[in-house]
Amino acid sequence: MNMPTSLPPLTALRAFDAAARHMSFAQAAAELNVTPAALSFQIKSLEEHLGAPLFRRLNRAVELTDAGRAMAPDAKAAFETLTNGWRAAQRTQDHQSLTVTAGPAFTAKWLAPRLFEFAQEHPEIELRFSASLRLMDFARDDIDVAIRFGFGVDTTLFNVPLAEEWVTPVMVPELAAKYPTPEDLTKAVLIVDESIDFLDLPAGWAAWSTAMGMEALIPNGPRFSQADHALDAALAGIGVAMGRRALVIKDLAEGRLVAPYGTALGTGARFRFLCQKGAETRPQIAAFLNWILREIDKTAAVADAMTLLERTALE
Repeated sequence: MNMPTSLPPLTALRAFDAAARHMSFAQAAAELNVTPAALSFQIKSLEEHLGAPLFRRLNRAVELTDAGRAMAPDAKAAFETLTNGWRAAQRTQDHQSLTVTAGPAFTAKWLAPRLFEFAQEHPEIELRFSASLRLMDFARDDIDVAIRFGFGVDTTLFNVPLAEEWVTPVMVPELAAKYPTPEDLTKAVLIVDESIDFLDLPAGWAAWSTAMGMEALIPNGPRFSQADHALDAALAGIGVAMGRRALVIKDLAEGRLVAPYGTALGTGARFRFLCQKGAETRPQIAAFLNWILREIDKTAAVADAMTLLERTALE
């Protein structure tokens, strides 16, 4: 038997995809804003093109035939791909909006306190944020820029590593007067930031104190799953936190927190600015990247004043 090789009309395939997802001609018709009769006609024409039924019509429902089940997954994937491609094409023509995803801690401690400056500098750009750590698909999720913390480089994306990340004990000035030496930390409340436990090289209290040549410090304070919550506790004077450079640098520069010992431990990981290759030339993305790099430079002196510790054999 000669099988037709040409694709049927796109409208008929769209009708099938909607009906297969909803398993209802009425709901599919409502989604596509056509009448049930028009949708039924499109599916009938598709079945004629194939030479076999795609649905079994029941009293108040439909179900897929073997042919329908064979086609449904690829039809769904094809329309999702088309939708993503269309959205990507639309974004290339949009020079006024910018959607950024970053982790909750980076959003709260780095981006949010600085956004007023960016808005003043670029009033023509509408910023949108998604504070999330989940893996994003730039096309599917309508994301323009992602800022992520970790190891390695994704060579499929445009990738700019941001400043070197380290950790150091931070506290309010009143506590710094109370604990003037690293050894005094044995009497302090040591706050735990569990968000960096995933690092291959430990970067918590034990790692820093061991690198200092001290006996490993055992934290005794509250534990937080998010870094910004741990730093909020430190800002409230509850205790001493192991602060990550990007998240504490502004507070250090402006005196809300201090790092009295002047020593930091490298994490081996970095924040990275990511977008799709080629998208970095879009005006709003280029402006956002340039602004971030200039903001990092503003606090470079604070970072440069830190002495990076040699990592020692550890626990």
